[in-house]
Amino acid sequence: MINILIKDILPIFVIMFLGYMAGKRKVFKAEDSKVLNKLVLTYALPAALFVSIVKADSAMLFDDLKLTIVSLVIITGMFLWAYFSCYKFFNHTKSEAAVCALISGSPTIGFLGFAVLEPIYGATATTGLVVAIVSIVVNAVNIPIGLALMNQGKGSGAPSGGKKSNPVIDALKEPVCWAPILAVILVLLDIKFPVILDPNFELIAKANSGVAVFAAGLTLSSMKFQLDKEVVYNTIQKLVLMPAALLIVGLLFHMESDKLQMMVLAGALPPAFSGIIIGNQNQLYERTGTSSLAFSILLFVIAAPFWIWVTRMVG
Repeated sequence: MINILIKDILPIFVIMFLGYMAGKRKVFKAEDSKVLNKLVLTYALPAALFVSIVKADSAMLFDDLKLTIVSLVIITGMFLWAYFSCYKFFNHTKSEAAVCALISGSPTIGFLGFAVLEPIYGATATTGLVVAIVSIVVNAVNIPIGLALMNQGKGSGAPSGGKKSNPVIDALKEPVCWAPILAVILVLLDIKFPVILDPNFELIAKANSGVAVFAAGLTLSSMKFQLDKEVVYNTIQKLVLMPAALLIVGLLFHMESDKLQMMVLAGALPPAFSGIIIGNQNQLYERTGTSSLAFSILLFVIAAPFWIWVTRMVG
């Protein structure tokens, strides 16, 4: 666990701090974060999502239907609950609530999935299976839904007299939306993406997490970090409610112990960086979203060993 904290969690704080100091020292302007986020959202993140998903195969999805069903229902359910609670309880707009759901209703499985699970459970086929399925749910289901809800909340449409656009169609035009969906289609059709072409995507994909975290720090430099009841609620929702729901439903489905443990720990990962990127690029939920990310990463130091202990005890 100490190795995970040093190798995977600490670098997030370091890079975010660099972005924060770059903003405070005027090396970068706060508005420069939008340029960085546009790079990530348009190119780096879609490439990262596509490459991570396309490496799976259809057998993975159907090898353990319990894992697939529980992950899909609970993670998507918690995503929709995050949207509802942000809109109803904290009186945000529908667009802001959609970004909130992309943050507090989605684990950062692409960045920390293997980094956290492999040192604990080994580089096994089961580890790859859990990361692949949770990645598909988060990236190919939650992101398209979130973008569609965000566009709907914005009142996507044409000027008076023009034809009103469809928020779902608008969402599907975004690379961050259609890239993971295309990858899932290829996986379901058992169309193998040529491994020799991976480097063409991986080179830009490697910029994804580092640039996104740096931009989050840069955004935070122009705002005052807030720790209020909403940030605390978002953190509890991500680090407590989601893994707890996965654990309870997984036990009801009599899932195998190892898969249950990995699924719960995957659900307890900090918020997805993709939500921060989308929020900052659209100037939605920036301050609360970035504060929620920072606070959740900090408390993950406690949440991770807690959920490892609980799932091993009951599983």
